[in-house]
Amino acid sequence: MKRFYKDVTVVAEDGGFRVVLDGRGIRTVGGRPQIVPARALAEAMAAEWADQGDEIDSTRFHLRDMADFALDVVAPERARTIGELLPYAETDTLCYRAEPDEPLAARQRAVWEPLLSAMETRIGVSFHRVSGVMHRPQPPEAIERIAGELEGLDAFALAALRNTASLAASLTLGLAAIAPGADVEALWNAANLEEDWQAELWGKDAEAQDRRNKRFAAFRAATRFAELARA
Repeated sequence: MKRFYKDVTVVAEDGGFRVVLDGRGIRTVGGRPQIVPARALAEAMAAEWADQGDEIDSTRFHLRDMADFALDVVAPERARTIGELLPYAETDTLCYRAEPDEPLAARQRAVWEPLLSAMETRIGVSFHRVSGVMHRPQPPEAIERIAGELEGLDAFALAALRNTASLAASLTLGLAAIAPGADVEALWNAANLEEDWQAELWGKDAEAQDRRNKRFAAFRAATRFAELARA
């Protein structure tokens, strides 16, 4: 698509902020006014429009797409979104470990246990640790407490969490990644601990590394979206 605008600005509107192209406010894919809660987020979204060339590259609208998802999908259907996130707690990567006597298990305990324990302390529940890959349901009270935690997030945080949790295959890591002051790279490395372990044993694969880099870029974009939305 050819670029169809010259001026990109941000205006205050209805208690939030909106990107305006040549005097016309942006709408979401669903037709809603694309009003976001923080000027910092709106300005970053405006930069996505301003940085386009003569041809618009839709793959570069990371923040715009997440804002659309927050407004069109999450806001009107919060319960559904939360329901889709809870399975990442039931099958959280950090809960599934190698057999205790395997060297990988020691690495998992060193990296994963502090993260999982911090989550347990914060919300006041305990998770099952499982040796192997056979599924074991988590305690109902733990899932209920996590559901309450998600209820406390706004639509923009939930939109970011949808990406971080799915990319990390872990609600624990997903929530930690959208928290203020998160060490995003360390959390991403924790999510990829088993992949890195295999690479240490058998060597790195260029294609796998390229996929990982692209997924990390998406993970980082989601954490940035969450940070900007609460600025």
